Amino acid sequence: MNEKIREIILLADEEATKKLGQYLAEQLSPNSVLLLRGNLGAGKTTLIQGLGEGLGIQDSIVSPTFTLINEYSEGKIPLYHIDLYRLNAEQIKELHLENYWLGIEYEAGITAIEWSELLPYLPPKYIKINLEIDDRLGRKATIERSNYN
Repeated sequence: MNEKIREIILLADEEATKKLGQYLAEQLSPNSVLLLRGNLGAGKTTLIQGLGEGLGIQDSIVSPTFTLINEYSEGKIPLYHIDLYRLNAEQIKELHLENYWLGIEYEAGITAIEWSELLPYLPPKYIKINLEIDDRLGRKATIERSNYN
């Protein structure tokens, strides 16, 4: 069954974006995939910083724009933070990202992918989060859960 659940959350500021990440950390289990979308500065990395805090990760979480993948294993669930901003479809395929979300070669964890619209293929289950900046309302997160119970 391909059921989709969609919700919109208004985020007043950066702290509210982090709190959303902390909330997600309480809800997610190993093999969860977050597909993050949004313009530069929309809050993708900020949300993942909150996710890391919620998982008990002590390391500083920064965007892996140049390293491509940051792995954090010290939290209650491993976090794999991936940034596809500078890559094309062929380069993305060569990363074999499915190994992260399927737990092949890596401990099952949460895979959070920035610029996920560049993925040439999608995981079987995911949560898509689109972050936008609204001049009147602050940030807005649209969350769509696909194939999640």
